[in-house]
Amino acid sequence: MTTLSTESHDRFAVISGAGIAGLAAALRLRRAGWRTLIVERAPERRSSGYLVNLLGYGYGAAENLGILPQLAPHDVGLFTTILVDRDGRHKLTTPRAVAEAAIGPRALSVFRGDLETVLYQAVRDHTPIKFDTVIKAVSSEPDGVALQLSDGTTQHADLLIGADGLHSGVRRLVFGPDDEFRNDMGHLVGAFQLSEVPGDLPVGTGTTFIGPGRTGAVINLGPRRSSVFFTYRSSDVDSALAAGPVAALTDAFGDLGGGFPEALDHLRREPAEAYFDSVDQIVMNSWSRGRVVLLGDAAWCVTLFAGYGAALALTGADRLGDLLERSDVDVPDALARWESQLRPEVSKRQALAARGMARFAPANRTQVWLGETMLRAMNLPGIRQWVIRSVRRANGR
Repeated sequence: MTTLSTESHDRFAVISGAGIAGLAAALRLRRAGWRTLIVERAPERRSSGYLVNLLGYGYGAAENLGILPQLAPHDVGLFTTILVDRDGRHKLTTPRAVAEAAIGPRALSVFRGDLETVLYQAVRDHTPIKFDTVIKAVSSEPDGVALQLSDGTTQHADLLIGADGLHSGVRRLVFGPDDEFRNDMGHLVGAFQLSEVPGDLPVGTGTTFIGPGRTGAVINLGPRRSSVFFTYRSSDVDSALAAGPVAALTDAFGDLGGGFPEALDHLRREPAEAYFDSVDQIVMNSWSRGRVVLLGDAAWCVTLFAGYGAALALTGADRLGDLLERSDVDVPDALARWESQLRPEVSKRQALAARGMARFAPANRTQVWLGETMLRAMNLPGIRQWVIRSVRRANGR
């Protein structure tokens, strides 16, 4: 077994996970004077994913991390939404201008893979990444943590950051089994990019179907930027995950018309490019233990129903670096202060998930009708201004 040592005066963090949270943490800690190593269970980088919005503090965190200039070329902007019936017939339209007025100029919409690529390019020259590697054991020491890695090496670090997502291995090793923290919301989500532009859909437009227990959307943002999004309620999430995205999403959405058959055909041709997972929240009383801290979905997973997942990952990494910047910092104390600052916003977003679930997967046709009525009312000037003000308040504007 090989042991990789670190010099005693050199602050060193091991980060589990090469996603948004892990890469952002490596970037911010580097600026704070730390040396970092990332271990990632996947054999190589993954570039697919769904659209994420960086608004409010998420946009501010991207700005603080210095990645806005690199993200700007990947911004797909906002789009006009056309609500459709099951057979693809148009029901109503929500203009892009409504969202633009509500969100304002400090906003970016990018694919998750593009955000990860920008972060990776920012850290690759100073942060080694061990792919196809996981942390097998963690033990506390007076001045840090000792780690056993699956490649046979060991590491001693001043800090371990578990940024390894919803199914975090660090969380299981240090805090306990998943069922102690996982809130299964009984839904699944699928998303993937389209290699071809949707044929009957103008560029800058998305069609959305919302029915009892499910939502599907096809978005045309031009070549290599178009995408599909699905979410639906399931009484047997584990069986759907075992069946895989092709079978599960075809079963749940195969009756839809419009651009959905074309999207499902694409999925059958390129199933490996799809993101497909359960919708779960992670709820914990504490995100740190000694010199081990969880970050991003590993700690709080607010779910797509609440939004702000990428924004919170960037913000959490940025604020963590703020508190670890001093050379004489007491690490456990800094982690506790970091959590006290961030937890109110995380709790707020997790509480909003129930409202988002009713919007994305209405319980019945009455809820579907109420949602459509609100969308129609947005064309009335007074209602539109109320919606715009509500969105601005939610984004801290």
